[in-house]
Amino acid sequence: MTQTIAVALTGASGMPYGLRLIECLLAAGSRVQVLYSQVAQVVARQELDLALPARAADAQAWFAERYGATAEQLQVYGREEWFAPLASGSNPPDAMVICPCTMGTLAAVAAGLSSNLIERAADVCLKEGRKLVLVPRETPFSTLHLENMLRLSRMGVVILPPNPGFYHHPQSIDDLVDFVVARILDQLGVAHALMARWGAAEE
Repeated sequence: MTQTIAVALTGASGMPYGLRLIECLLAAGSRVQVLYSQVAQVVARQELDLALPARAADAQAWFAERYGATAEQLQVYGREEWFAPLASGSNPPDAMVICPCTMGTLAAVAAGLSSNLIERAADVCLKEGRKLVLVPRETPFSTLHLENMLRLSRMGVVILPPNPGFYHHPQSIDDLVDFVVARILDQLGVAHALMARWGAAEE
């Protein structure tokens, strides 16, 4: 059965993680629903020199061309698109990942706020018992950050900071990004070959 995964990009540093995640999900045959904040557009330009379109329709075409995805595989929704499927518990995604996740977004989800579609979609995943993975990119964490993460963890939310390992001898930034994306895909139950498994025999 094809999974539908919502991926939200917010204004924390770490845009390569989110974009690589979208790419890998599409390559694995998942249906992907993409959302991103206005500040995520700023971060994408700062970190990757990418101009993410402001309009959902333009963004749909941009992502489709970048990843060779069809309209059935990939949908992009605007921040105020309240008639999007993932805004309602009657049509939620199978799982949602916020990557990268700002501390503001994390706090809003922990408080049950729904001031935009990203927050509402996360709230729907919580109330419908769907998998929710947050990838908070901040350091150091304040006590308030940690308390919010603990609160969410007790609700069943996966808190997955993008902390790459080095035991696989990464040779590039792409290797470090793939380490984190591999961990996210594992949480979603999506098969991948981004890196060797610990203890697995080398080919």
